[in-house]
Amino acid sequence: MKSTLRMAGFTLLVAGSMAFAQSGTTSPINNVNVTVAAEAGLTIGGNAVLTSSGTNFSDYTGTTNFTYFIRTTVGGGAGAITLKVTSDFSPAGGPSVATPPTAGDALTYLNTVAAPGTAASGTQTASTSGVTQVGAFGADAHSTKAGNAGSTAWTLTNDPLYKTGGYSAVVTYTISAS
Repeated sequence: MKSTLRMAGFTLLVAGSMAFAQSGTTSPINNVNVTVAAEAGLTIGGNAVLTSSGTNFSDYTGTTNFTYFIRTTVGGGAGAITLKVTSDFSPAGGPSVATPPTAGDALTYLNTVAAPGTAASGTQTASTSGVTQVGAFGADAHSTKAGNAGSTAWTLTNDPLYKTGGYSAVVTYTISAS
């Protein structure tokens, strides 16, 4: 009877050791997986205030600075930054993108977009009826983690027909990536 008790005690001790050892390393090893997708973001640096030198109706000019964040797909990916005047100048009596007081009055812009983006070529004319190009990205484009710089340099015709006062328009920028 004494032998049986020792054997039972020994068996319990071994079973206890086996349970403790199994709590260390798991088998198989657990994998951590992630799917990295195309992604884009845009931060606008603030409102553009257009000013004129006040000499002989020189045009109004100002700049919108922005920071973009982009990652496009390796094979066939693309991206773009566009803008649209979503609310024309108000109040009435001043400049207008949709119905300027004089033919040829326009809100135009010239872009800069740091690599890997490519700025739209030449001067663009802002529109209330459709989007216009700011910049484009090709396949496998990557910004830095802090983002890359860009800007829109605005020019607004200074028409003597504009009534005095302050006028404001809303311009909406959009960025996309695939």
